[in-house]
Amino acid sequence: MDYRYWCGECDHRTPWLDQPQATQQHLDHYAGHHPAAPPAGQYETTRHAPDTGLGCLTAVAALFLLLVLAAACRR
Repeated sequence: MDYRYWCGECDHRTPWLDQPQATQQHLDHYAGHHPAAPPAGQYETTRHAPDTGLGCLTAVAALFLLLVLAAACRR
């Protein structure tokens, strides 16, 4: 997962990086530009690869199997 931190004091944002790198850049920004302020702001995340939709397909397949099992048990 990639992270991007937003400064709480100005409109600076880190580039999309893994969490340790993004955190370090955020801390470096605060040390250089806002030394008296504690690090603040927000962050956002994104996945490395797009979602393939297999999670939904797995859920539908599991529900179908439960339905078949329930139908078989009623007989």
